[in-house]
Amino acid sequence: QVQLVESGGGLVQAGGSLRLSCVVSGRTFRSCAVGWFRQAPGKEREFVTAISGSGLHIYYADSVKGRFTVSRDNAKNTVHLQMNNVKYEDTAVYYCAARDTVALGTTKTAYDYWGQGTQVTVSS
Repeated sequence: QVQLVESGGGLVQAGGSLRLSCVVSGRTFRSCAVGWFRQAPGKEREFVTAISGSGLHIYYADSVKGRFTVSRDNAKNTVHLQMNNVKYEDTAVYYCAARDTVALGTTKTAYDYWGQGTQVTVSS
């Protein structure tokens, strides 16, 4: 059974930093691309970033490029999302998702498994 567990969310001031983590179990981790998505109240879930199984290929949404950094530790089955210089509009529930292929995807439908989400609230 595949499980994704996010952690690291919380309240942060605008301009501050936060680090989210996602632990994936139940799959051969290095064979899975992992993505991060977020959903703000009243809005659709949107793509944030994704990283391929090897970690060599990464893609960011324009809204977070230059501020967020995704990385993975295949020895610990963990993906991290380092969020720097956060903005009020980054407030959302952040979800990690995994897919049964090494190639990354940028759409919700590309992913097979989802975590429960972790709340990030940015105060202005």
